[in-house]
Amino acid sequence: MATGTDYFDYETMARQAGLSPAQLDQIVERVRRDYPSDLMLCELHILRACRAIRDHRVTITEVLADPATGGR
Repeated sequence: MATGTDYFDYETMARQAGLSPAQLDQIVERVRRDYPSDLMLCELHILRACRAIRDHRVTITEVLADPATGGR
């Protein structure tokens, strides 16, 4: 699903975080559900999620968790 970036280079950050392309696709899909009509905001949140994973502040499981079930 990650087909390139328009506003933020989140793909480089994802590589720095050690995320696989499949994991990045999961994050992109999750964030796009929250921000379907705002590409810039979507990419910003993807970048921030990848940075938080890289910096060991969250896990990918936490990023992908559904807020309705107690996730982030």
